[in-house]
Amino acid sequence: MSQTVVHENLGIVYLAGQVPNDYSLDAKGQTKEVLGKIDALLDEVGSDKSKLLSAQVWLKDMKDFSAVNEIWQEWVDPNNKPVRAAVEANMAHEDILVEVMVTAAK
Repeated sequence: MSQTVVHENLGIVYLAGQVPNDYSLDAKGQTKEVLGKIDALLDEVGSDKSKLLSAQVWLKDMKDFSAVNEIWQEWVDPNNKPVRAAVEANMAHEDILVEVMVTAAK
């Protein structure tokens, strides 16, 4: 599976959903790790978080929403906030607490 797909003609970058590598972290820790992975993937294709268009956030439990949102607000470019949805979902592994997928301009 591709982690990134770039539509060069439209200048749009699509990232696969990113999950943490360290499942032992709490929701804040997993969110920090996931957002770091997003930064790295965007950088690889010549984009960055200031060019985000949309984000989808999946949480194992909505009780973690405030913690995840706190880390999100520290990370996101305050002048270029994307549209975003956050929902509770069954995760691919029982210890994954958060998954994030973004679309960005290139």
